Amino acid sequence: MKDRVALVTAGAQGIGLACSKAFVEAGLRVLIVDTDGKAGREAAKSFGDRAQFLKGDVADAAFIAEAVKAADRLGRLHSVVSNAGIMIRKPVAQLTLADWNRVLSVNLTAAFLLAKHAAPLLRKTKGASITLIASSRALQSEPDTEAYAATKGGLVALSHALSVSLGPKVRVNCVSPGWIETSEWQRSDRRRKPQLSKADHAQHPAGRVGEPPDVAALVRFLASDEAGFITGAHYLVDGGMTRKMIYV
Repeated sequence: MKDRVALVTAGAQGIGLACSKAFVEAGLRVLIVDTDGKAGREAAKSFGDRAQFLKGDVADAAFIAEAVKAADRLGRLHSVVSNAGIMIRKPVAQLTLADWNRVLSVNLTAAFLLAKHAAPLLRKTKGASITLIASSRALQSEPDTEAYAATKGGLVALSHALSVSLGPKVRVNCVSPGWIETSEWQRSDRRRKPQLSKADHAQHPAGRVGEPPDVAALVRFLASDEAGFITGAHYLVDGGMTRKMIYV
């Protein structure tokens, strides 16, 4: 795995940081892409010579192309994780078209552009894969989250479309995290202990709120040779929460 490279968007904090760490531990070099320069430099430094950081906005099509080229310079591009995502939460009547388009650009269009630019390189690497990070909100919602939910549902559909178009050379899967507590996976000046209650944990059939390594473990597996027969799949990593019926 020494000459293989993973590209992780929003890879400097939260779930993305855990994915970056998992790939480094598996022996890959990692290109961390993030808008937060301080977090990105801190994360890359913590992984020594196994990681590099590139600052930029995944909503910028030119930057996506630049990021893929940068990853290719590190070795053979093997794994792409499209993890970047934002939420603009407003009542639907107040959600502007600019708001809507911004969320779509970061959450969904960036994933398409990553696949578009990375596919030619990934096809040259045996066992290459793309993993899109969606959300359990692709299946259920809270009020005032239309743009976010639409993008996450779009990622689920995009993943199986790409798996058919890019197969058999490139596998494509989708992971939908549920409640993942990321407060201990932030840059050092923002890191804090989780503020969770017994009730927060108890509402999950698994008995606890999720943590970034819970998602990263699956992402790493899906990128491995052991997952060579898995493509077009959608995995919920939510501690069973979306399966629990709640009556008030």
